[in-house]
Amino acid sequence: MKKNVLIIGKRSFIGSNLFIFIKKKLKVKLISIESFKKLTSKSLSKFSIIINCSINKNYVNKKYKLKNDYDLLVAKKIKNLKSKFVLISTRKVYKPKFNISEKGQLMPKCNYSKNKLKSERLAIKILDNRLLILRVANIVGQPKKNKRKIHRTFSDIFFDQAKKGYIYNNRNNYKDFISIKKFCEIVFNLLKFNAYGIYNVSLGKKIYLNELVNWLNFYNRRKITKIDIKKSFNNDNFTLNNRKLMNKIKTSNSLKEFKKECIKLSKYYFKK
Repeated sequence: MKKNVLIIGKRSFIGSNLFIFIKKKLKVKLISIESFKKLTSKSLSKFSIIINCSINKNYVNKKYKLKNDYDLLVAKKIKNLKSKFVLISTRKVYKPKFNISEKGQLMPKCNYSKNKLKSERLAIKILDNRLLILRVANIVGQPKKNKRKIHRTFSDIFFDQAKKGYIYNNRNNYKDFISIKKFCEIVFNLLKFNAYGIYNVSLGKKIYLNELVNWLNFYNRRKITKIDIKKSFNNDNFTLNNRKLMNKIKTSNSLKEFKKECIKLSKYYFKK
């Protein structure tokens, strides 16, 4: 597979992990969004695939503004090139429920998901079949040194709470997840198979949050207080149907493997 990959997001959690994974298999370069803005069409034409992992904080927290949309910026800059674009979106564009397919009902509620859905639609108009959209479930993984997370994931919140001596009792709430290790493997395989269109990226299984907490807390030896939460809190239970993805790349994606990665993350936080 002869591909030259450009990853945008030098300080990104996802971008830095993708770079480390892909560089063992393909020629890849990792740059900041500011560096990307300065690249000419001639420079960009050297890359067969461009993956954007950079995001503007105002894009996450505020209503849509053109200047904050880095996905659209990329799509416009490569419009007249042959490069393919990987747009990393979110499962939050869907109405939360069990087993959501790529054709599931769209119901973004927060500014971030509304903005991502708009970016998806604008990029599709520009690039059509040169666009790969990944609607990703909650990612769990170890951040690389000095890498920022604009999004606070479930595991980020858990470790912040655990250090303070308490965790939430999540009752029967469940969500879908993916480890950063498996996410990187999936992205590489999608590139290998020249995939385009929209794919759900997840484990595709119910993971009850209290069970996940036990895995993440595995190496914690300090006393923890469990706090009950309001019934209205964190109740957007969902799983993504990842059948389209699995049929395309034909790889394993097991709960046992995910559990192992969570326990490894627990060791990183509580044993370091």
